[in-house]
Amino acid sequence: MANGITRHIPNTITCCNLISGCIATYHAFFGCFETAFLFIVIGAVFDFFDGMSARLLGVSSPIGKELDSLADDVTFGVAPSAMTFTLLSTATWPAQLGAVAAVLPYTAFIMAAFSALRLAKFNLDERQSTSFIGLPTPANTLFWAALIVGAGDTIATSAWGAPAVVAMVLVSSWLLVAEIPMFALKFKTWGWRGNEVKYVFALTSIVIICLLGTIGVAAAIAWYMLLSAVQQHRNK
Repeated sequence: MANGITRHIPNTITCCNLISGCIATYHAFFGCFETAFLFIVIGAVFDFFDGMSARLLGVSSPIGKELDSLADDVTFGVAPSAMTFTLLSTATWPAQLGAVAAVLPYTAFIMAAFSALRLAKFNLDERQSTSFIGLPTPANTLFWAALIVGAGDTIATSAWGAPAVVAMVLVSSWLLVAEIPMFALKFKTWGWRGNEVKYVFALTSIVIICLLGTIGVAAAIAWYMLLSAVQQHRNK
């Protein structure tokens, strides 16, 4: 009986991630960005524990892997895309783009498609066991959610804020699938040697977030990408 229950625990946690993503998406469409951000974070917590519980209980399964990717694409693909779509739909567009202003907000969903592609590649790519190739979907999502919550009003009222967001959507979509190595916060040992970049990132990110608040999360993700680029340059 116990085995029959425990083997369903990881998938149940994954489904909680999926439900959190659905709730985040719902609130995103209504412009409740803070609530959407909250449920994205809740989904990320569930995403952290589903894989951990599967390993601890020894009940990893192919269906769990597929379910995890589906849940992640909702929470880390559709939800941030919905937040971006709503922001762009209510933003002030330059007069020069008036003819296409009604269509451009839909470009936000390109990010959801590339998030799905990123997750599919991750499942098949054996190079990403200790690090990442391309921007991880949770990092991309935290960047967008924090940016919209922290600076959404400024972006929406700026003359060229909305076009800048469209350009950023295209760049972040590319980063999701780009062949760019990025470090993972996974520690084989707790020593300084070999973990310098991870410790520097963790400590400086805490300072950035404490100083800047919500928008600091987006700044920390940008800092993560910069540090990954520096580390890659040093390793060449």
